[in-house]
Amino acid sequence: MSENLLSLLNDSQKSAAEHIDGSLLILAGAGSGKTKTITTRLAYLISIGIDPSSILTLTFTNKAASEMRERAHSLINQAFLNTPPLLCTFHKFGLLFLKFHMSELGRKNNFIIIDTDDKKRIIKSIDKEITTSLLVSEISKYKNTLISPTEAIAAAQLKLYQQIALVYQKYQEYLLKNNLVDFDDLLLLPYEILKKNQKLAEQTSQRYQYIMVDEYQDTNELQYRLLRLLCSTHNNLCVVGDDDQSIYGWRGATIKNILNFSKDFEDTKVVKLEKNYRSTDTILNHANQLIEHNRDRLGKKLEGTRKKGDSIKVYESHDENEETRKIIDDIKSLLDSGTNAKDIAILFRVNALSRSLEEGFNKAGLNYKLVGGMKFYERAEIKDLIAFFRILTNANDNFSLKRIVNKPKRGIGKTTIDKLEAKSIETKKPIFQLIQELNADELAGIVGKKNSRTLKVFEASIMDLKDVLEESKMKFLDAFEDTFDYRASYDNVPDGFERQGNVDEFYGYIRDYFIQNPHLELKDFLNEIALESENGEYNNEAISMMSIHASKGLEFRNLIIIGLEEGFFPLTGDGSDIEEERRLGYVAVTRAMDNLTLSFVHSRFYKGKRAILQKSRFLSESGLIKGSLTIEKHSAYRKGDLVQHKIFGMGRVQKANKAGKDYKLTINFGGTSRDILSSFVEKI
Repeated sequence: MSENLLSLLNDSQKSAAEHIDGSLLILAGAGSGKTKTITTRLAYLISIGIDPSSILTLTFTNKAASEMRERAHSLINQAFLNTPPLLCTFHKFGLLFLKFHMSELGRKNNFIIIDTDDKKRIIKSIDKEITTSLLVSEISKYKNTLISPTEAIAAAQLKLYQQIALVYQKYQEYLLKNNLVDFDDLLLLPYEILKKNQKLAEQTSQRYQYIMVDEYQDTNELQYRLLRLLCSTHNNLCVVGDDDQSIYGWRGATIKNILNFSKDFEDTKVVKLEKNYRSTDTILNHANQLIEHNRDRLGKKLEGTRKKGDSIKVYESHDENEETRKIIDDIKSLLDSGTNAKDIAILFRVNALSRSLEEGFNKAGLNYKLVGGMKFYERAEIKDLIAFFRILTNANDNFSLKRIVNKPKRGIGKTTIDKLEAKSIETKKPIFQLIQELNADELAGIVGKKNSRTLKVFEASIMDLKDVLEESKMKFLDAFEDTFDYRASYDNVPDGFERQGNVDEFYGYIRDYFIQNPHLELKDFLNEIALESENGEYNNEAISMMSIHASKGLEFRNLIIIGLEEGFFPLTGDGSDIEEERRLGYVAVTRAMDNLTLSFVHSRFYKGKRAILQKSRFLSESGLIKGSLTIEKHSAYRKGDLVQHKIFGMGRVQKANKAGKDYKLTINFGGTSRDILSSFVEKI
């Protein structure tokens, strides 16, 4: 029976599946049959007599666990085995563990799990000054790096992080008092229990004699520490992953876990799954060339099993409008030749790049769906700006006014808005007209003195902007930002960089619209984008648009990747890790099965202005084009580098931007950030 299970595997897959005792690292390249291998290994262990209840398999998503469970069960049933092994997500395992062992922390096991929305509400009730999303993100980082509230308070030097640490402490006290746990606690609390109780750790380790982990390259520090405790009495840990597909460093994953696995676990057997069953040889050849430029990798080379395939197409365009036209023409040809729309996908590194594509697709009548994200005009920051501009063209628009009267935050809460709306209904006058007509004292009688002053300033600002708009359509955006500082309101938000990119893209689109249509007004622009938004309906037979992160684990027969310019892909200027960016490029390219098109432009609207761009270094590194920007590996600085300054001492690089032949670095020296040229520091 065990031999039958292995009969459909290639030699490398078979070598991994029949490994029994000792640590095992399965380096599974893209499209190499990773799930097939790990599920067959699970069934093989059971078929040779290993107790299913002693096997623990951990995944990251319910979808992955479900798919693996179905495959494994079909194989296990063939072997006439009845007892299923435990196959679940990390968090589900933590939940099951806490149900039996929460008392180790002096707490009852009738705890309640709170979701992300509950977490936000609790945190917002504790602190209303700091952006809630920032607090949620930072508290999660503390927990996943095993930093307690006490340690966070002691380590915080900047005022902002002192406040965050105090909120963290109060949040934990609230959870403890009400016997609540959040998702991070489902891993942190089991770790704390096992760390504290060595006997229980040994018992748990002895119970699960064989442990397997999927997508090991995505594990963080907490998950790694938990696994070490679960393996305290044995070395039977099998991990499956691909260091070349480690793309979640921004949310806590650490690539060192997979890079150091053989050092952390003695006598590790390493099996490389290099046969790719997805892509053509041509696509794999260029993917291999690209990833070989990374230094922090274990090394493997994907081998094709299909055919050479067509050459990769590279589109060079003047701007995003020409790029969109070329892509639409290409897609129409594919559809006319009988290609199904669902077999076509477009990927981008920066979500803001979808705007020109969406506009073009809507005008061309092409069905599309934005996977894992909102359509451009549905994004909150864009809706806010549209509401602002509607007020400038129609002050009677109560709906738009209610949306933006407290954007950015100016202390106007729901109660105040409700009072204004009630007065509006009573007097049959629009809210903005009421604010205009009532004097400060009269308005204070409705909303209070402080809110009255704020609303009067708001009203005056809108009227001033209307004057600027009448004078010059090209100047009003700068005046708008000078007045409301809307873009800067996303400075300290976890996804602020992306939201600011969307704002910049929208500003650029407006400027371009008025350059091409100088005779039209702002209201014409708003009407046009309203029509574009309405045309965005799609059915299941739709072309997919998505970020590269959202494409992980997917595959498409026809793939187009846009935005291959320095600053967009690789994304630079926010301290991004160039090696992680390159891994992201590798992930993107290896989603393609038959046909791959890469696209770059010479200019895009960037940060509200048209910028001249250089084609991405990834085009030359993958052997597709000559003359791309090259960066000297050993002279480059990146986020996380330790440096030494003669006066300020040792610091850590937070951001690195190219400045001529030098680098402009933002460095944290003992809690204080300073901007310094790289020529004045030395790498440690």
